[in-house]
Amino acid sequence: MHRRHAVVAGAGIGGLTAAIALHRRGWRVTVCERAPEPPTTGAGIGLAPNALRALDAIGVDAARAAGSAVPATMGVRRSDGRWLTRAETSYMAARYGTAPIAVPRPAFTEALAAALPPEALRYGTTVTGVDDATGRPTVRTAEGPDLPADLVVAADGIHSPLRRAHFPGHPGLHYIGETAWRTLVDAPDLRIPSMSETWGRGERFGVTPLADGRYYLYATAVVPAGTRPADPRAELSRRFGSWHDPIPALLERVGRFDPADVLQNDLYDLAAPLPRLHHGRIAWLGDAAHAMAPNLGQGGCQAIEDAVVLAHLLPAGDTGDGTDSGDGAGSRDAVAAALAAYTAARRDRTDAVRLRARRVGRLGALRNPLAATARDLAVRATPTRLALRGMDDLFNGFRLPGPTRVTPG
Repeated sequence: MHRRHAVVAGAGIGGLTAAIALHRRGWRVTVCERAPEPPTTGAGIGLAPNALRALDAIGVDAARAAGSAVPATMGVRRSDGRWLTRAETSYMAARYGTAPIAVPRPAFTEALAAALPPEALRYGTTVTGVDDATGRPTVRTAEGPDLPADLVVAADGIHSPLRRAHFPGHPGLHYIGETAWRTLVDAPDLRIPSMSETWGRGERFGVTPLADGRYYLYATAVVPAGTRPADPRAELSRRFGSWHDPIPALLERVGRFDPADVLQNDLYDLAAPLPRLHHGRIAWLGDAAHAMAPNLGQGGCQAIEDAVVLAHLLPAGDTGDGTDSGDGAGSRDAVAAALAAYTAARRDRTDAVRLRARRVGRLGALRNPLAATARDLAVRATPTRLALRGMDDLFNGFRLPGPTRVTPG
């Protein structure tokens, strides 16, 4: 009995979710990850209702797998602490069927990896290219050997080498003008009940409680690309140390043991949408397909949606009694039709989210005092229920499309 084989380039959240979804559809999967081992450090990730709904569709309970925290409220504040907008998460749960949760990213990726057969994971394996000239791709790796596949999932991140190789005319990435710091701090005594983002002028600071008593912190500032302060903790204290409580207390614990625990990345999104999310039998997902600014908390969520929709549209991995070896015309037609349907299902939605995240970021990054004041007044004047209604297309937007139909050729 033949099983179709998928090679996934990248063991991030999108790649692992795709591997799980395909594995549960009967595919044999191989995940190639260039890092030598699973991550043990990192920050957190928020999983919005749309992502939780997608994970539920493939039988993954994120809260049970990685632990989670559901804050009492979520909202946006000014640097003096005044709330501009705030919503009870119980209301969000009633509106969307579930409340957003926050999980430590390393624990979540570890839980996803544990849902796969151990032999499916190949750490320390760098995908260098895909040869798909014959209609059935062969994945080249720096470590060898080559891997023949029925499908390649390009989940190789924001700088995706596979995207550059197969879409050479695409303009690539666009620097959105901000850098971001991210870290986890241990502060169970602070008992912070809210998930919040605070807006200043050209600067933002976010606080997300996690279930284990730690907090996921992030901060952004409008600076030239490549700006790297020598001491991240001192830089964060300089920029945000005078902001409202509990930010100063949290900053006291940043980098206390190892400054390398503070991650800094300049923020980029894709300069323009890809013409399609597939090429031959290669499918792109997550940051490789539609890198977006983190302003809506949807980068990982959209990668999860991509992965689940892709696996849903593809034919089952078991091709039957062996009469179709997986590289015959029937298999090619089924996979080709599924990838075309994947592009149709995902390209417009993900590009709309990408553009929306860019617009929201521009609001949060305003530096002109008059413009920032006008922004704050507008946000405060918007009723909470109306503001949440504007999120309906995001949080209720996940749908599994109908199955593909292949016309015999």
